Amino acid sequence: MKSNNNNSHSKEEDLKHQETSPTNSHITTLDSRFNQTLRNVQGLLKGRSFPGKVLITRRSDPPDGAILGSPGVSRSPSEIDSPPDKHMDDPTEDQVHINKPNASTSGNKLKPSMSNVEDGSKEAPRFVMGARATDTARLMKFTKVLGGTTVILDKLRELAWSGVPPYLRPNVWRLLLGYAPPNSDRREGVLRRKRIEYFDCVAQYYDISDNERTDEEITMLRQIAVDCPRTVPDVTFFQQAAVQKSLERILYTWAIRHPASGYVQGINDLATPFLVVFLSEHLEGSIDNWSIADLDPAKISDVEADCYWCLSKLLDGMQDHYTFAQPGIQRLVFKLKELVRRIDEPVAKHIDEQGLEFLQFAFRWFNCLLIREIPFHLVTRLWDTYLAEGDALPDFLVYIFASFLLTWSDKLLKLDFQEMVMFLQHLPTNNWSHQELEMVLARAFMWHTMFDSCPNHLAT
Repeated sequence: MKSNNNNSHSKEEDLKHQETSPTNSHITTLDSRFNQTLRNVQGLLKGRSFPGKVLITRRSDPPDGAILGSPGVSRSPSEIDSPPDKHMDDPTEDQVHINKPNASTSGNKLKPSMSNVEDGSKEAPRFVMGARATDTARLMKFTKVLGGTTVILDKLRELAWSGVPPYLRPNVWRLLLGYAPPNSDRREGVLRRKRIEYFDCVAQYYDISDNERTDEEITMLRQIAVDCPRTVPDVTFFQQAAVQKSLERILYTWAIRHPASGYVQGINDLATPFLVVFLSEHLEGSIDNWSIADLDPAKISDVEADCYWCLSKLLDGMQDHYTFAQPGIQRLVFKLKELVRRIDEPVAKHIDEQGLEFLQFAFRWFNCLLIREIPFHLVTRLWDTYLAEGDALPDFLVYIFASFLLTWSDKLLKLDFQEMVMFLQHLPTNNWSHQELEMVLARAFMWHTMFDSCPNHLAT
């Protein structure tokens, strides 16, 4: 009996040693555990339908942990982007929530706001009650933030990072970009004044004859006219002549007023989410059934003006992405390469051994912000997160694109140079739903919390 006790004690010691050994600790790092969680979730959701929402908790987290937040703010990366009636009334809507990682594990010193910590402690019981309770509470938070005399933008960013209800999106985007002022008393007057300013710019720069333009301006206008019909070609709405004309006015006016960069191919893609979101205030139903001819010309002019100013605000934060030689994009592509090497060295090594440069496929991602890589119906949800990031967006793009690329890490390891080029130019995202997009954003957030506060995480 004594011998058996000794053997049992020895096994327990061995087990403890295995659990605390450096090798085992390395295998079970936060990164690998999170990747495994993602694989398990994807397998779990395949062919399955769940009532309400699914809460996924890492084993090291308490069941009532705070909901995942943005770098710098608290947020939940998995609110499905659907109209309010479906969002609230459809109990079969599948959603995935991933709890916030332990800050001591990731080494990040981010501190979520106390209000969100309190909200997070109540999230778990809500999932038991189904989707209606959680969605209603979320809509109430948006209503409360937007209903004040002065909108607190930090709180709005916390909510918007996880997705904005479509009927609130136009107002939220105007606020996040700084186009509409937070003070509700000033908002209508400011928007009216900015719209008039846009109309004056169109009259001054666009509604003139070619005799009044320089040769460079004529060439630029012709290039824009060629690119507009190519913009989002798989969405029939953008093939309407009036839509292309609106896009042309927006792009040409912006280019004339920003001579440091002028018009660069790819900026046409960046205007499309704004056009769709602001038109949604006036057109109902699916975008496939929209006709801009149904709108009053005054409303079309207001939409154009809002698109112009919001595009300008977005590009103000990434001007060097579109100046000569586009140095801002080249810098971010280099960071992406180093981040992928740090996260998944086998994939980075394989890409390098095959002679494929990150610039060959990632340049378009940064130039068009993934608009050409994912189904268009997911773009506005992705842009909720983009705009919520504010000035931090360019650096956070690196993490989103690393997560996007490594979605296919196993596949990439099996491809040679030519196969990889073809695969990355035509990624299999046509059947993506919000679940796949939320996975990309959640993993990007996890890596950001792990690496962004580490000064040497991109060191060569």
